[in-house]
Amino acid sequence: MDKIELLAPAGNYEKLLTAYDFGADAAYVGGELFGLRAMAGNFDYEDLARARQLAADRGRRLYLTLNAYLVPGQLDDLARYLEKIRPLDLDAYIISDPGVLSMVRELDPQREIHLSTQANTTNARAVRFWQQAGVGRVNLARELNLDEISVISGSTDVELEAFVHGAMCVAYSGRCLLSASMTDRSANAGACSHPCRWNYALVEESRPDQSFPVEEDSHGTYIMNSRDLCLVEYLPQLIGAGVRSLKIEGRMKSRYYLAVVTRVYRAALDRYLENPDAWRCDPLWLEELDKVSHRPYDQGFLFGRQDARIHSADSHYQRNYDFVGQVVAVDSDGRGLVEGKNRFFPGEQLELLGPGMRQAEFEVGPVCNETGEKLDVVQPNARVLFNLPGGAEAGDLLRRESVAKD
Repeated sequence: MDKIELLAPAGNYEKLLTAYDFGADAAYVGGELFGLRAMAGNFDYEDLARARQLAADRGRRLYLTLNAYLVPGQLDDLARYLEKIRPLDLDAYIISDPGVLSMVRELDPQREIHLSTQANTTNARAVRFWQQAGVGRVNLARELNLDEISVISGSTDVELEAFVHGAMCVAYSGRCLLSASMTDRSANAGACSHPCRWNYALVEESRPDQSFPVEEDSHGTYIMNSRDLCLVEYLPQLIGAGVRSLKIEGRMKSRYYLAVVTRVYRAALDRYLENPDAWRCDPLWLEELDKVSHRPYDQGFLFGRQDARIHSADSHYQRNYDFVGQVVAVDSDGRGLVEGKNRFFPGEQLELLGPGMRQAEFEVGPVCNETGEKLDVVQPNARVLFNLPGGAEAGDLLRRESVAKD
């Protein structure tokens, strides 16, 4: 793999367009079955076919998640599903379960296979084991630090992938039994109910009706709550350690989140590739990442377990900006057709965001609908016309600073 890949999530076809528009080299999606985001807007066969064509047209790559752990009654369903999607010729399947890997090798032996972080691969012998089984790329466990990644890279010739941004699980490599135990929704089958984000307290046996907070702030007690990962400042170190695919988490996140995060990492990676020796983290990148909904950021285990700050007392998302619209089309006079996502008004200050860190603040002027009727408010899903800043393009997004901040 000569280039460094930026890999973004896509929970549906619209998000896939956004991922490619805003700079992803590749995207990973879930199908109707056997992915680990059962609640995401996953792709049926027709969607996958459209997605495959889009990736081919754009010269990008498309990976399908098949990383659930299966029970005996599901194996026949998997075989039928693999036969159905094989003609789509997707670039790779992302797999965790050795049984699933074995079935793909049997039914679709030419398919490229990537190993999910769910397999919690933490050493070079494990990487070589998976390579002998037919795996071409390994997403390393998030518990590894830079030195450990470097040792693995120096001992193998398999492509290595690592998460650089997004939510983290409190469990070992995301393999958690809390949800299955407490709600009968298995995280390892894609149906996690996120009990690690719930509010917990201690109860002493002789006082079953009295609970005691373990650690409390104004929001409550969150003893298993994890921070979000943010490694944009450390891309040179990750690349130097041998990581060749930089993966963003978030198939259930919004198009706005996906656009902002993808374009920031695209800008950071491009600047590194242009001149590695002169690379510096642009403060604008960090400012932009703060403008998406997120929990407090940290670097996970990248610099060692003793210094890792994984847990956060605050389970609430920090959210300072609202996604209010998307540009559908722009005419030669700069008048845009915009689809509303949240309500906004003429006279409001908005900001337009485009690929390549292109952005511009502007005041919304007169607004009308497609029949020419003047409007006093833009409602969600409404299509409206008004003037946009110079350089606006179809696919750009509009945001507004939130009135109330966390």
